[in-house]
Amino acid sequence: MPRGGPDGGDGGRGGSIILRATTGMTDLSEYARKARWQAPPGGDGAGGRKSGKRGADIVLDVPVGTMALDPEGRLIADLDTSGMTFEIARGGAGGRGNVHFKSSVRQAPDHAEPGEKGDELTVTLDLKLIADVGLVGAPNAGKSSLLASLTAAHPKVGAYPFTTLVPELGVMEIGDSRLILADIPGLIEGASTGAGLGLQFLRHVERTRVLAYVVDGAAADPWGDFDAVREEVAAFSPSLARRPHLIAVNKLDLDAARDLRAHTRRKDAFFVSALTGEGLDELRDAMAAAVAQAPAPPLPEPAVKVTKLRPMPGELAVDKRPWGFLVSGERVEKLVERTNLDSDSGLDHFQVALDRLGVNAALETAGAKPGDTVRIGESEFEYQP
Repeated sequence: MPRGGPDGGDGGRGGSIILRATTGMTDLSEYARKARWQAPPGGDGAGGRKSGKRGADIVLDVPVGTMALDPEGRLIADLDTSGMTFEIARGGAGGRGNVHFKSSVRQAPDHAEPGEKGDELTVTLDLKLIADVGLVGAPNAGKSSLLASLTAAHPKVGAYPFTTLVPELGVMEIGDSRLILADIPGLIEGASTGAGLGLQFLRHVERTRVLAYVVDGAAADPWGDFDAVREEVAAFSPSLARRPHLIAVNKLDLDAARDLRAHTRRKDAFFVSALTGEGLDELRDAMAAAVAQAPAPPLPEPAVKVTKLRPMPGELAVDKRPWGFLVSGERVEKLVERTNLDSDSGLDHFQVALDRLGVNAALETAGAKPGDTVRIGESEFEYQP
């Protein structure tokens, strides 16, 4: 501003990426179709010390029960409550306008500070359903039919194995209470070691408070099927196998299941027919009682809790290389990133900052000579003490 001094405003902060848990989604298929998300940058500062507009945040909705993991598989965030949010990638701070670089020596600085880069990271989204009761059993035991009879859910039902390929959720109302039931696709022998789709499905049982083993009462060996499923659950997670459970013997409308009931003395078995509704009221009461007495499922143990994604400042280091000297350290690298090197006053400010950080002294100690190449981040300089 002629005869008025510098008046450049600051740039706006870049937008952030925020995860938000919602009950309005049941899977992560949207993120299989689009894997890269980028929030917009902040606006440029303007004359009259006007600050730039902040970049808009991007809010990504995910199902309740979604965990965000870093590339090493460590937990960053566990979105286990509806409405919970987590800033997974923070936008970079806006650069300072030239008004900040005025001094008694330089009354009219001709440079401003570039904005800071925002967070960039790869995140794995891992969904584990959260339900009060998980229906588990062998393929074609009637889990989907039972879920449809107990709740308002409409899962795909068919008289052949593996009708259900993804977990289904339903809400069961009993009195003034509401319980969430999950139909976990059928487990086969070897599921705990990855046979079929077992590992994918067993993971979804980990957050259920009560297990309901669904048995086909008309099968050739109903209790053998039950034992096989129990063994797979125990092999996957011994603590999961110790969780409160009950047994729902389905297909009571068939003679074989009625004959099985006549010869069974198990007190944890409830004989029902998803087709006729026989025995469902008793099963509902048993589920509600089991959930009321069951402890909350254990939360996953995070390997690392990330509340701020930026690393702590690293120490200044100077390494001699065949081509020259490599200077590293978060503060000096950020200085290069946020300096306008095309401006004479920017370069002057840069040189003063390097001295304050001890870079020139460190280079001299490392044996740097005038004319040697010095690399900081992606920029190269000629060393001139």
